[in-house]
Amino acid sequence: MAKRLFSTLLLWAIVVGSVMITPEAAVWLIAIVSFGTQWELYGLMEKMGRKPFKSLGCSFGTFMILGPFYVQKLLDHPAPGLYGSIIAVTIVAVCLRILVHRQVEDRIETLGSTLVGLIYVPFMLTFMARMLTITPEMNEGLMLILWLIVTAKFCDVGALVFGKLFGRHKMSPNTSPGKTWEGAIGGVITSIGLGYLFVFLAGQHFPDFFTPLWGAVFAAPIAALSIVSDLVESMMKRAAGQKDSGSFIPGIGGAFDLSDSLILTSPTAFLLFGLLQ
Repeated sequence: MAKRLFSTLLLWAIVVGSVMITPEAAVWLIAIVSFGTQWELYGLMEKMGRKPFKSLGCSFGTFMILGPFYVQKLLDHPAPGLYGSIIAVTIVAVCLRILVHRQVEDRIETLGSTLVGLIYVPFMLTFMARMLTITPEMNEGLMLILWLIVTAKFCDVGALVFGKLFGRHKMSPNTSPGKTWEGAIGGVITSIGLGYLFVFLAGQHFPDFFTPLWGAVFAAPIAALSIVSDLVESMMKRAAGQKDSGSFIPGIGGAFDLSDSLILTSPTAFLLFGLLQ
């Protein structure tokens, strides 16, 4: 527990520090987390007998996140179709690489597993980077990213506390035996409260359209999806026969264990924010 607490505090210091420095630092942090998560996902796939292009896929995945940011910075104006174009070009590059793959019998499986890693991790996390340009002021976009991280990650904390106090009914005993419906409800309630409180206390730093009420309303689906994200990762780890996706973060595990709750919630939050504009 002490290791987990230390790691949690250190990671939050890194997140908040990145947000306070520059938008560029935040994008790089997203790219680093994406790279680590995708690398570990490919590692799980290898344990399952798959053969993805690990280094190539992770390199292209990092480019998915950093490329659009720097191209837009160079152009000095928003380019709405840029993310989709770069993702498409990345997929084309992987398909071209598969043509010269020596093991002919593994080509389709390698192509499929590589693309799954690209789509499930960096593609989904590009939506977090895109929040920076959701308003003309990038600092407001940074606050939206921070709100997403708070509501998604603290759902897990609330679920843990409520589950230990009131947990009786298992949510998914075959996938994640420790999760209960009572804990999940407590986690969602925690996220709703923090989603409201965060915007209420720092409202002047958020876009005008994002009020404390919307902070609470949007926190509910974000929290629910963060639980689903965690279950999906648990399924992958169980299929690979691993308890954690990695071991370099004491008390927590790997990058995938850290970012799992942000994968499904990032595009959802981006869509919800867009509905208010």
